[in-house]
Amino acid sequence: MRFEELDWRATPLGELVLRRRWDPAVDAEVYEIKLDDEYLMSSLFTVSETELGVRGLAGIDHDEIDVVVGGLGLGYTAKAVLSNARVASLVVVDALPEVIEWHERGLIPAGTALRADPRCRLRHGDFFELVRTGEPFDAARPRVHAILVDIDHSPRHLLHPGHADLYTPAGLDRLRDRLHPGGVFALWSNDPPDEEFTALLTRHFEGVRAEVVTFPNPLQHREATSTLYLATTAPAAP
Repeated sequence: MRFEELDWRATPLGELVLRRRWDPAVDAEVYEIKLDDEYLMSSLFTVSETELGVRGLAGIDHDEIDVVVGGLGLGYTAKAVLSNARVASLVVVDALPEVIEWHERGLIPAGTALRADPRCRLRHGDFFELVRTGEPFDAARPRVHAILVDIDHSPRHLLHPGHADLYTPAGLDRLRDRLHPGGVFALWSNDPPDEEFTALLTRHFEGVRAEVVTFPNPLQHREATSTLYLATTAPAAP
């Protein structure tokens, strides 16, 4: 089948659609999630989402890593996290129960692997509200070693105005306080590196860097880029 709408839902954020289509440009099936007219995720472009999970954990000096991912999407960041043998637990928080349901029903390919891994839990919740209120992502683990976020298009291009306070000094302080010493906050962005936001991160974290991830765009026959912001909390005192 060249095109199939797998599910459609009306949500508080807009019309949410999961569809599958055959793309002759890559000779493969492509899964896409759309919110109204915006593409939230496409399996055509997963390199930077995967790198978020890989690079976000690479610098953590710990044998048993507890991780929180904000934003489930098609599951590529979560799968990358679980591919790391040092990961002890993963909580993936998503505000859209429909997306979680799609994974649980097997409508999204990654869902089978995520559901089968005992380290992984999919949690319905507003990531931004959890940070704002201080409610633990996981009651058994009030602090974690990594928080990886892929929800907004960028710190300036938000899916909802209510997300804005995460990218303020108070919001970043709240995030930092959820991390163990030497923990990592990593953020995906579809925009080029933002010097102002990078400077803001350096006032709240250590080892801050913005890394550009390059990947092929087969639809436009060119290279495309995303940005990963990586920031580390201060190490434990000796």
